[in-house]
Amino acid sequence: MSFETLWADESAIGRDPETGGYTRGGWSPTEREATHWFLDQCAARNLPVQTDPIGNHIAWWSAGDGPGVVTGSHLDSVIDGGAFDGPLGVVSALAAVDRLRAEGFEPGVPIGIGAFVEEEGARFGMPCLGSRVATGVLPADKALQLQDRTGVGLAQALEQAGLDPTAIGPSPLVERMGTFIELHVEQGRGLTAPVGVASSIWPHGRYRFTFGGEANHAGTTLMEDRHDPMLTYAMTALAANKQARLAGARATFGRVSVEPNGTNAVPSQVTAWLDARAADTGTLESLLAAITKQATERAERDGTTLEVTAESVSPIVDFPAGLRDRLVNVLDGAPVLPTGAGHDAGVFSAAGIPTAMLFVRNPTGVSHSPAEYAEQDDCLAGVEALAAVLKDLAK
Repeated sequence: MSFETLWADESAIGRDPETGGYTRGGWSPTEREATHWFLDQCAARNLPVQTDPIGNHIAWWSAGDGPGVVTGSHLDSVIDGGAFDGPLGVVSALAAVDRLRAEGFEPGVPIGIGAFVEEEGARFGMPCLGSRVATGVLPADKALQLQDRTGVGLAQALEQAGLDPTAIGPSPLVERMGTFIELHVEQGRGLTAPVGVASSIWPHGRYRFTFGGEANHAGTTLMEDRHDPMLTYAMTALAANKQARLAGARATFGRVSVEPNGTNAVPSQVTAWLDARAADTGTLESLLAAITKQATERAERDGTTLEVTAESVSPIVDFPAGLRDRLVNVLDGAPVLPTGAGHDAGVFSAAGIPTAMLFVRNPTGVSHSPAEYAEQDDCLAGVEALAAVLKDLAK
C-alpha cells in the first residue's frame, strides 16, 4: 500500500469537520480508532504486535526475538491539533517497511514499528506518558494518580480501553528496543531541506501556577478593595513573555482554569499552566526563577497568593553523536538541527537506548494547530530516508 493511501486513511480518523483539527487524547474514542487502524494495518502485513499494559504497541518484522531496530511515533494529539505531529512517523514507518519488503530486503535483526500512547499529554497532563511509564521514569503509582479534566482517573481510562491498570510499569517492549529511530514533522522553520537529523532536544518543563484570591461581587466591590488573582496571573503572563524574549527561550501560558468562573464575580482562584523551554538547563532554570520572582512580587501587591508546582521537567537530550553521524552519512549529508519540542525519542534516549530522530520539513513552521502541514514530496522523501536508515541499521 502506498504512503499516499495510508496517509489518506489515517488522516481521515477524527478530523473535526469545522476546524480541520484533531483531538485524540490518550485512550479516548478517536485515539482508540486510530490505534485500531494501526493494528489492522499490522495484521494485514502479518506483523505480530506486542502490547504492554499501558497500551504501547510494537509490531515486529522479525528476524528472531532479540533486540531490534524500532521506529514509529504516536497517534494521539493535542486539543485541536494538526494531522502530522505523531501520525506521520507511524504512517511513514509502515510505508518504509513496505518499501523494504518490496525490495526483497532481509533484515539481520528485527525491525519494529511502534505506536506509543499519550505522547502529547493532552488528556492527563503528563507528556510522553506511555514512554515514561514503559521506561520506568514515571512510577506506576504516580501515573495512576493522574486525572483528566473531567475527573476520570488513568486507571478508569485504561479499564475502559480493555487494559489492566494494576499491571502497568516498566515494559518488556523496552528490552527489545536495541535502537530507536523516530521520524517526525519538524515543528519550526529551522529545516530548509526535505529531511534533516536531530542533534538534541531542548530541556523543557510544565509548571502549574496557582494564584489564590478572594471571591467578591464584580459590581459592588471597590477596585482598591479587591484581591484579584486574575490580575496577578495577567501580569505573570506578560512577565513570562518578556523574560523568554530576553533569554532567547520559550515561555507559554496556554491553559487557564478560573474559579468560580462567573462573569460577575471576582475570581477566588486562577490556575495557569506554564510551558517553558530553553537551549540549556541553566537558561531554563533562570527563566523559571525570573518569572516566579515577578509573579511573587505582583502577588504581594495584589494581596493574593502564589504556589508554583513543577508537573514535569525534562532535561536536555543530546542524541548519540555516533548514531547521529551515521544517519547523516546514510542520507548523504542531511542537515543537523536541534528541536524545542519534546518527543518519546527523548525519553528512550535518556533511558539509555541508542536513539536518533529524522525530521521532515515544515514549510510554515506551524504545529499543534490544524494549519500544520508538510508537502507530499517531502513526506515521500521522509519515507525514503527512513527506509534507507532502517536498511543500514538492520543489515
